[in-house]
Amino acid sequence: MKPAHLAALLLSAAAYGLLAYATPRPAFGQLAGLLVLAFGLYVWLLKTGLPLRQGLLAALLLRLLWLPALPALSDDYHRFRWDGLLLSQGQNPYRYRPDELTGPNSAAETHNQQLATIYPRLNSPHYYSVYPPVDQAVFGLAAWLFPDSERGFVVALRVLLLLAEAATAGLLLALLRQFGQPPKRALWYLLNPLVMVELTGNLHFEGLVGCFLLLMLWLLARGRAAAGGAALALAVATKLLPLLVLPLLLRRLPWPRLLRFGLALAVVLAALFMPFLSLELVENIGRSLNLYFRSFEFNASIYYLARAAGQWLSGYNQIALLGPALALLTATGGLLLAATERRPTWATLPRALLLLLTLYFLLATTVHPWYLAPLVLLSCFTRARYALVWSGMIGLSYAAYRTTAYTESLGLVALEYGVVLAVLLLDFRQGRLRGPEVSETSVV
Repeated sequence: MKPAHLAALLLSAAAYGLLAYATPRPAFGQLAGLLVLAFGLYVWLLKTGLPLRQGLLAALLLRLLWLPALPALSDDYHRFRWDGLLLSQGQNPYRYRPDELTGPNSAAETHNQQLATIYPRLNSPHYYSVYPPVDQAVFGLAAWLFPDSERGFVVALRVLLLLAEAATAGLLLALLRQFGQPPKRALWYLLNPLVMVELTGNLHFEGLVGCFLLLMLWLLARGRAAAGGAALALAVATKLLPLLVLPLLLRRLPWPRLLRFGLALAVVLAALFMPFLSLELVENIGRSLNLYFRSFEFNASIYYLARAAGQWLSGYNQIALLGPALALLTATGGLLLAATERRPTWATLPRALLLLLTLYFLLATTVHPWYLAPLVLLSCFTRARYALVWSGMIGLSYAAYRTTAYTESLGLVALEYGVVLAVLLLDFRQGRLRGPEVSETSVV
């Protein structure tokens, strides 16, 4: 290894160590400085040609730095543990809100000291759980293994996510080679600071989603439609967002394969949701999704412009109308993209899904940093740079946590999206988002 590369990696390790163990979320100045340092070193390592094998080893070792750390930049893991403890005790985590288990009418069979200790740390005690069955199974397993240890629970989740990232690395390298893309592009994702911090560090399950999506693509490219449907079911049962890929598959799968794919998707999804199936599940998830689209807002772009226009016209926040309308616009955009794709192949599917997810996040009312991990992953199959730039710029959203009031700086939001949209436009003008040149063997 070149001494300069070794020095850069050691400096990266120091930055990640400080982020993992010595940077509270309200310390935005320190947090921003370390993220800038980590991202600058990441760009330099990619530009100076860090060898693939050394990059893969570095990606593993840098992730292992986080292994015993409690997430400092996200408190979502407390809800993970809450749901996991309920499941490990034989309770349905979708049935009750946390405040229903700790109030005067709490259920005696679920109210215990462990839950009472976690409750004050929850960031959403008045909402039903929104985490699908694969997440719940992982939470339940970790809570069963470490019922009395918060750190043990966190380490168990992190080990599973590290295994998923290892599988992602293998699938990513295999697919890049199959589609005639440079294998070193895998380092765009594997060394990316946002991926490192938000997935390994903060325990967000986009890491599992990316793994299952790549598995689906790998299976479909080999003609295994039913297995591909099962892989997509696992992705959807981790986060609902992968459902957006469905329109893009219609012209890539002949009808017999499409039917096998759809049947496997439906059967596996039904099997995954079956243990939790109840009227409460449908009602409570529906309430949570309704709240997400009609109430939540954070680090948005087009929505904030529409919100300002709506307030000017009506005098109040129009999110209850704008949220569903923008979601419908995303669905329409997905259908148009699927209908107008030129010569759709498996090699061009990542590019198409990248564009569709980009549209979704540009129209979304809420865009947390970890949401962008799939964009970084999919960008490895193109020459586009905007997703990588966005993964660096979105760190500005942490400025909202400088105070307990969680007040956003619209100036920083404008800076983030201004830079990202400029790079996106440059990518289009320079043809970086064109589909890759592929052989006939990759065409359905």
